[in-house]
Amino acid sequence: MNALLFTSYWLLLTISGCASTNLANSANTTVTNVSNQTQEKTGLIRLGFQKGGAVPIARQRGELAKKLAAQNIKVEWAGPFDRCATLLQAINANQADIGGCGDIPGLSAIAAGQELCIGAVQRPRPESLASAIVVRGDSSIRKPADLIGKKVAVNQAGAGEYLLLKVLEKENIPKEKVQRVFLGPTDAAPALYQGTVDAWAVWEPYISVAELEHGARRITTTHPAPTYGVMLVRNDTAAKSPEAVKAAFTALGEEYEWLNTNKEKSSEFLVKEIKISPAVARRVTENQGPQELVIPNADDIAKIQKTADWMLEQKILPRRVDVAAVVCPTAR
Repeated sequence: MNALLFTSYWLLLTISGCASTNLANSANTTVTNVSNQTQEKTGLIRLGFQKGGAVPIARQRGELAKKLAAQNIKVEWAGPFDRCATLLQAINANQADIGGCGDIPGLSAIAAGQELCIGAVQRPRPESLASAIVVRGDSSIRKPADLIGKKVAVNQAGAGEYLLLKVLEKENIPKEKVQRVFLGPTDAAPALYQGTVDAWAVWEPYISVAELEHGARRITTTHPAPTYGVMLVRNDTAAKSPEAVKAAFTALGEEYEWLNTNKEKSSEFLVKEIKISPAVARRVTENQGPQELVIPNADDIAKIQKTADWMLEQKILPRRVDVAAVVCPTAR
């Protein structure tokens, strides 16, 4: 799979999210149809997924499982998880083999010692509207400078905290002047709506839900430092079942192609999967825009390394991550 390349409107939805947290403490998270067996030439691949995105839609459609079954590879599904942190914990706990996340939570998990490797990446799109800082509709906060002295909900060491810090950096606002409140999306949403926090640094589909269903509004548009998405693989699986991993990525690529040419149907699946309105589903699709998933090249690795080093400087990471060293063997 030396030339894996496909376009997706949906991968970012599944790969944005939180950094490491305790699986047992996560809310609204279940694991279905998974086994704990070690992947030693078993012809089994376990796909972890968050709420929304390509993987759960592939599960609903059933085509991916059929294609892999034709290659004597059984598919099991782990999820849905409410955020990236719990998905990565499931992979680390040998409940899943593959899962998509943002590079921020992915790097955080690897730095924390989770046995993961990067199998493919989604390059940043500066024009994407899939991340934002949002406030209540009646808030006096109109711009980032108004956040001084306020409380902002972020997921610790994840995409939300990274977004807030980069926005403050761009606006020359000392980070100490804005209080970060560490909350996952399940708790951050009601905290914003009820006034416990003043703003929320978040990603899709939570942005569109907040705007269209709760009257929130964004005070940022595009991301000041858009991040990569990464497809993470359990190290043991990548080493012992490389062909199954490659086959899974190929089949997922075909799912993304289907999604991109069947946008209306894709939105219907999204409505069913995460119980959002058709209007929210359409807005999410618009904000996501097209994406490409590729095998990381030297430039990609260097850029992700730059992000990892910045995270270390900000004390978000406990130790330095050598990105080149954590690229999966299947991606080299």
